[in-house]
Parts: sequence; structure tokens; C-alpha cells
Amino acid sequence: MSRNEGTVDRVIRVIVGLVLLSLVFVGPQTPWGWIGLVPLVTGLIGTCPIYSVLGISTCKTRN
Repeated sequence: MSRNEGTVDRVIRVIVGLVLLSLVFVGPQTPWGWIGLVPLVTGLIGTCPIYSVLGISTCKTRN
């Protein structure tokens, strides 16, 4: 799979993922925090399966 996430998109996903995961260990300690794995993993690998299906890319193209 090719990258379809730009740098800003990836940084936001990693931050949101870490914040959601922190809900599992601190704060309200809700199991819903495990959903944070999705944005964290997609941000780290740079590919979003939903973007691929919809044909979206936030990654800048090289000329």
C-alpha cells in the first residue's frame, strides 16, 4: 500500500491516538480508549485504508 497521509495528518493521528489510549490507563479509565490504536497505527505507517477506498490523499505529490 502506498502512503496517502501527509505529515500534518500523520502527526495529528498519532497525537489523537495517544490521547485516546491514555484514557485506558488514566482519567476515566474507559475501554473506549482502545479505539486510539486505529489512528495511532495509521499515523505511524502513513496509510489509511479508508482514504484508499475513497481515493483521498493528503500526501503531497513529488514532481
